[in-house]
Amino acid sequence: MSVIRRAGATALLFVAATQSGTAQQTAPRTLSLEEALQLARPASEAVALARVGVQRAHGQQLQARSELLPQISGAFSYTRQLKSQFDNLFGSAPDTTATAPAPTRCDAFTGNPNKPIAERLTDLENAVACATTVNPFAGFSKLPFGRKNTYTVGFSGSQLLFDGGRVFGQMKAADAGRASASIALTAAEAQLVLDVVQAYYDAALSERLVAIAEATLAQTDTTLTQTKLRREVGTAPEFDVLRATVARDNQRPLVIQARTQRELAQVRLRQLLSIPIDLPLTLTTELADTTMSRVPTLAQIASASPDTAAVHRSAVRQAVEAVRAQEGLNASSRAQRLPAVSLSSQYSRLAYPSQGLPGWSEFLTDWKLTLGAQVPIFTGGRIKGDRIQAKAGLEEAKLRHRQITKAAELDGRNTIALLEAAQSNWIASEGTAAQATRAYQIADLRFREGMSTQTELLDSRIALQQAEVNRAQAARDLQIARVRLSLLADLPLGGGSTDQQSTRSQTPSRAAANQASTGGQSFP
Repeated sequence: MSVIRRAGATALLFVAATQSGTAQQTAPRTLSLEEALQLARPASEAVALARVGVQRAHGQQLQARSELLPQISGAFSYTRQLKSQFDNLFGSAPDTTATAPAPTRCDAFTGNPNKPIAERLTDLENAVACATTVNPFAGFSKLPFGRKNTYTVGFSGSQLLFDGGRVFGQMKAADAGRASASIALTAAEAQLVLDVVQAYYDAALSERLVAIAEATLAQTDTTLTQTKLRREVGTAPEFDVLRATVARDNQRPLVIQARTQRELAQVRLRQLLSIPIDLPLTLTTELADTTMSRVPTLAQIASASPDTAAVHRSAVRQAVEAVRAQEGLNASSRAQRLPAVSLSSQYSRLAYPSQGLPGWSEFLTDWKLTLGAQVPIFTGGRIKGDRIQAKAGLEEAKLRHRQITKAAELDGRNTIALLEAAQSNWIASEGTAAQATRAYQIADLRFREGMSTQTELLDSRIALQQAEVNRAQAARDLQIARVRLSLLADLPLGGGSTDQQSTRSQTPSRAAANQASTGGQSFP
């Protein structure tokens, strides 16, 4: 028996340890809004892509500027001639293995070239014989024709003197691209802050809606229990029992729906922060804390006065840089019709050793300086096509700038209107929620004492849930509207679309909270 007890105790300890380990693995992580903002930036692919765009624009800027500076390059080459057409030009190579030939009359001339011919040749006959024997191409022995080994060391450089403004136009376009990329990076960072704040408060709102739906389910269950008791004592008709049962059963799928919405909202938040997708989160920043004092990042952003001027919007500034870039490209295309003048020089040292590596004294010098001009005469319409495209691109950039400016003005006014509406809803929901809570408490007491009907209690519950949902939604909308207005200058024009999509995505959860114990009736 002792063995069995020890085995049972061991099994219980193992199960307990396993459950403890599982509980530790699935323990929720507490997360504040400030922590979420700190985690989001290094995890954002959008910000990383914008940063890469800045680097690319910087590289294009360096490429455009490089054409104004001298272009210098060095080169080294070695060439081995395997077979040449000049192999037989100077005669066949001497046979060093054969017997030495007999002396000739020309030996005195070829053997000691420092002596005058008159001292080495005794008569005209010897001179003529020697002239016909000596290789007539001996003076070309140092030229590169047919050489087996060729070494070349050299430097070349060129400097553009005039191109009609083509390079300066390309530099202007590259500078505008760099400025636009920097603006895009700032806009991506601002959009990331808004997305994180929105996702965090959406998750907090969904958590609140789950609590409202579960509380409504508990209330409907309590009402059903009380109605059954009253039915047993004969003070309530069967219709009231059926109605309370249907209301309780209809509330259960609404709770499930609210929990699903909460899970989706948390998944979105985890994706923004690169947190494991299955890790549960416990949000610590209160949804109703509209002062932003507990979030230093947002407090710093909100402390600055909002800039709603359309000309300061990031999209408008990018449109201005696009116009500037097209102006540079237009000037560059216009310069193609003008001549391009450049100065180039090439310095080389060449050696042709018969074998092995050459010494420095064996190298010959070759240095030349070239001043050249290039003028397009006929290009088949290429320059004309470039000019047409450049003019069209400039006109398009100007029209887009005007279009984006108008959209920015409308977006700014819309943001201000949304903030004013959110503030009004928040102020109005404060008193309504307190009054609805007090009204439901009175209705519940009257129902339990038998002084009111179930319809009165249901109406009070619906009003309470509606007030609580409106209060939570107003808190969320106010937070998002404040942050959006503070970041308005740096946000792209599409920054508000995600906010509207998130609001629409919360509609099922909100309806779930609004549909209390009425059997599926919806109250907007």
